[in-house]
Amino acid sequence: MAPSAVAQYKIMGTVYDSTRSFPLEAVSVLSTSGRGTFTDADGRYAIEVREKDSIWFSYLNKPTVKFPVLKIMTPFQFDISLQVNVTVLKEVKIRKRNYQLDSIQNRLDYARIFNYEKPKLRPSVTASGVGFDLNEIINMFRFRRNKSMAAFKERLLQDEQDKYVANRFSKALVRRLTQIDSTALDSFMLVYRPSYVFTKFASDYDFQEYIKIAFSRFQNGLPPEPMLKEEEQE
Repeated sequence: MAPSAVAQYKIMGTVYDSTRSFPLEAVSVLSTSGRGTFTDADGRYAIEVREKDSIWFSYLNKPTVKFPVLKIMTPFQFDISLQVNVTVLKEVKIRKRNYQLDSIQNRLDYARIFNYEKPKLRPSVTASGVGFDLNEIINMFRFRRNKSMAAFKERLLQDEQDKYVANRFSKALVRRLTQIDSTALDSFMLVYRPSYVFTKFASDYDFQEYIKIAFSRFQNGLPPEPMLKEEEQE
């Protein structure tokens, strides 16, 4: 006789500070079966658990008591407040520029460069028959201009990728997860900066887990683990 399937549950909610006025970001939400997640910028979380699981929350390395899943009466709105000092909260809630808006504006400002392609001979139809566009022929021989445009486009793309990594791998997030001393923060940010590929495709859980592991290696004087390498652009 086959064993019965283990019942699965989803627990959702919001984590607040002690006044229940401010949501907390980057709070660890863990289960006894080994699953885990983090709260988002609005303090919200969602975690898949088993019926015999218990969940608990951890913030600034201070875990809460464990809550048995079967005793949670409101699984889709299991909100909780943590004993967080208001001064810590103000440090966490750093107002930052909107990376997405900056990126969109950058694309608009440099649309001519981002959309640049190497000149190619394209046939044109005229009254006298099919020929080639004279302007494209002239452009093909503007070697210095074409080389400069292509190089500028590469620099803009690299700058855009660097800003994306800096936006996600921020000092505010690293402080929140590690409580690293300010004198060592700059060194950690430089040495353990992740690659663009990893930063772009890693989930919030994997990305924040990477920061915690990197901080452990930093404390033990170990170099960064090999990351996904950027693919060479043709």
